[in-house]
Amino acid sequence: MSAYFIVQINVTNKENYETYKAKVTSIVRKYGGKYIVRGGKSEKVEGSWPYQRTVVLEFPTYEMVKKWHESEEYKPIKKIREDNSECNAIIIEGL
Repeated sequence: MSAYFIVQINVTNKENYETYKAKVTSIVRKYGGKYIVRGGKSEKVEGSWPYQRTVVLEFPTYEMVKKWHESEEYKPIKKIREDNSECNAIIIEGL
């Protein structure tokens, strides 16, 4: 069953965040992940959505998304995101 990493992001330092974007893609692919949504045009239609950016990654399994997120390769890249944005993130199983 597929699993998804969904993150809502407010970028606080665009220049450094670009470094994150450039480095993260190859690690996502290594763990079988692919981008379903990576920013793009959006419109709030209900409730509160105080984030500028939404990203959705799809992985083959829940275990694979966890391995990616907890991997030694991703830790320094994740730190770049954490230092240059505010976010909420979840891992969720799909259909």
